[in-house]
Amino acid sequence: MPAYVKSHSYGEYVFDWSWANAYQRAGRDYYPKILAAVPFSPVTGRRLLCKAELEDNTDIHRLVFEKFKQLAANINASSWHVLFPDDRQASLLSQQGLLRRVDCQYHWFNDGFENFDAFLASFSSRKRKNLRKERQRVIQQGVQLEQLSGYDIQASHWDDFYQFYHMTYYKRGGAGYLNREFFERIADTMPDQLVMIMASRDKYAVGAALCFRDERTLYGRYWGCGEEFEYLHFEACYYQGIDYCIKHNLQHFDPGAQGQHKIQRGFIPVFTHSCHWLADDDFALAVERFLREETEHIRDYRLQACDMLPFNNDYLEHSILATHLSSGAINTRQEVDNGKDL
Repeated sequence: MPAYVKSHSYGEYVFDWSWANAYQRAGRDYYPKILAAVPFSPVTGRRLLCKAELEDNTDIHRLVFEKFKQLAANINASSWHVLFPDDRQASLLSQQGLLRRVDCQYHWFNDGFENFDAFLASFSSRKRKNLRKERQRVIQQGVQLEQLSGYDIQASHWDDFYQFYHMTYYKRGGAGYLNREFFERIADTMPDQLVMIMASRDKYAVGAALCFRDERTLYGRYWGCGEEFEYLHFEACYYQGIDYCIKHNLQHFDPGAQGQHKIQRGFIPVFTHSCHWLADDDFALAVERFLREETEHIRDYRLQACDMLPFNNDYLEHSILATHLSSGAINTRQEVDNGKDL
């Protein structure tokens, strides 16, 4: 299980600043802490890496837990955190005594759509009209979009993207974590996993979004622009990604954390998980109480978010969403009340 010793909580997307503040008020040190996660990316996946036939072996998870507790004692770490494990590993880790935390992201699922218009046909009439109006507005502003992948992403594209990437952080009063060498390295070592959406006007680049992909999923991760255009962010980061998934038969689009505005654009609220162990029993008990209350709020929010989905009733009843309703991607009120979703 790859892990990191950290002296802060930046770049994690699972926020524990209040826990750190509580430690400080009590005269204790929350840092260093131990983190098992993909750096800077809220993507769900396996965190414990082993042979497939051993993935459900509770003895392995118990041994890993013991090793991390030993490590925490050796370096005087307050805690161990596993961020965005898949459902199976989250369950196994919680069985070992880690506290399980729940959050919500918004993902798109491919229901065998032939093209983007077929996807729009699943919307109610009013929602479909609104989305088309947004896309048309981008065209009216003279902006063109291009989907680039692999070695089609040239050095000039990376030059523009890197500038836009930092602009996003500068607007928020910070600076990007990743340096130019990082992007050069992934362009050289994993080109087949890269997708760039380039926006231009009058032949000059005005914005870009960078995605990663595997054989099933597109992961939207970075966006930046040099000029502001109405609805361009939605077009480059969401609609172009959906269009790419349909064209390339990808089944799933994970556009990143947060963003309730994704719901009305066809992204479904799904649960994500993290697991936490704190060495101090009193703090662990306090965090456990906090997570119990927080989970109820997340459940209620997710139900409300499902009411905001843009799909028409016929699609909701007979589509892939019906499968997600029964499998846990979206839950009915009765299932939530019974706790079956977790």
